[in-house]
Amino acid sequence: MSVYRTYGKRGLDLVLAATGFVLLAPVMALVALLICVRMGRPILFRHERPGLNGRPFGVWKFRTMSNQPGPDADRLTPLGRKLRAASLDELPELYNVLKGEMSLVGPRPLMMRYLPLYNAEQARRHEVRPGITGWAQVNGRNAQTWEDRFRYDVWYVDHCSLGLDLKILCLTIWRVLRREGISAEGHATMPGFQGTPRD
Repeated sequence: MSVYRTYGKRGLDLVLAATGFVLLAPVMALVALLICVRMGRPILFRHERPGLNGRPFGVWKFRTMSNQPGPDADRLTPLGRKLRAASLDELPELYNVLKGEMSLVGPRPLMMRYLPLYNAEQARRHEVRPGITGWAQVNGRNAQTWEDRFRYDVWYVDHCSLGLDLKILCLTIWRVLRREGISAEGHATMPGFQGTPRD
């Protein structure tokens, strides 16, 4: 395990997350106000996801869906769609980074129900903290297959470095500005993972 991954990555997370939290506080306050006015409460929602070594933790996000029952794609509100397109719904995850539950860069935390569906190689994505953005997110985001996404995640686990993290952070800004790969067609994000077919 590299010195950066053992010691430096957490330091980078703390410095950049704290700075981002302060600089983006006015943006987060505006987003919270818009959600309160247009969608009502709650403004935030907390969802349990697997973190480092698969241990569960609560991810915080701005709410983007209505409280009505139905498929996620139908519940996504016009405001929520805009927030997701700009990735503004992810900003509360900076709090998860400060707590040490997430990193700025790493495989995205997915659903708890997917844990038993991973093969041994795919499960390696949990060898590092999950991230707000990651190698898969700058290589297709939600407009890719699950198998490709997991290959990118595991590749990141094996190649994690300061240079790679900085590259991913810069590419993330570019991808967000271009609004690429926000969702798979007909879905709020991606279709649910059903497991990788075995030969």
